[in-house]
Amino acid sequence: MTEAAGSDIDDDHEWIEVLAWAQGLIAPDPAVRAAALDRHARARREAEAAFGRLNEGRFPIKWLRFGARYRAYGKACGRCLPGVLWSGSRYAHGRISSWPRLPLALLFLEWEARYPQEWTEHAKGWGTKQALIRDLAATDHDQHLSAKLVDLVDLAVRRTYRCKDREYVRVARSVDGDELRDRLRRAHRSESPAAQLHAEYVLWLLDRPEIPNTRHVWRTWLSGART
Repeated sequence: MTEAAGSDIDDDHEWIEVLAWAQGLIAPDPAVRAAALDRHARARREAEAAFGRLNEGRFPIKWLRFGARYRAYGKACGRCLPGVLWSGSRYAHGRISSWPRLPLALLFLEWEARYPQEWTEHAKGWGTKQALIRDLAATDHDQHLSAKLVDLVDLAVRRTYRCKDREYVRVARSVDGDELRDRLRRAHRSESPAAQLHAEYVLWLLDRPEIPNTRHVWRTWLSGART
């Protein structure tokens, strides 16, 4: 992640508290989720308005005025997703597991996995999704993080393919184990044709770590060349 605009909140842990309401975005209760979606939509509008003010006047623009607007934009971005994941914070490659904003990163991915249409409407960020999945696959995994990643792979396998879902194979390989394989076998025995297909493919790749997960490999496997 790279640092973007700054904010008046310096402690990453404070951002977790500021966005505590965002957990409602993945709530099974439609009323709770609707309230969270409304609050997120307002936060996104505030960020868009701040971005508009940042570009007002164009040139010439006084640097003091630009600096104040830039900080205000960073603050507004930090109150919604995916802005909070790149506004004013960073983590080193392979160290996302120790990033204080990790719970918000996992929330972002779980929201897309559970409620893809709402995520697409309110927080679409394919590049952010791809970067997070890759970094999560490359980091150390404690028991809690491994469990969350197994959940995410399971959710991705059981639905119709979405942009960047192919990246979840990286995660599957990084947390391979009995729990993940049991989930994949259950998905393969489910009544969903998409889940059956995706689960079989991921299991096939887990047994062949030397094979890259490329489009060519996927198409060849689909054509029936399975061994």
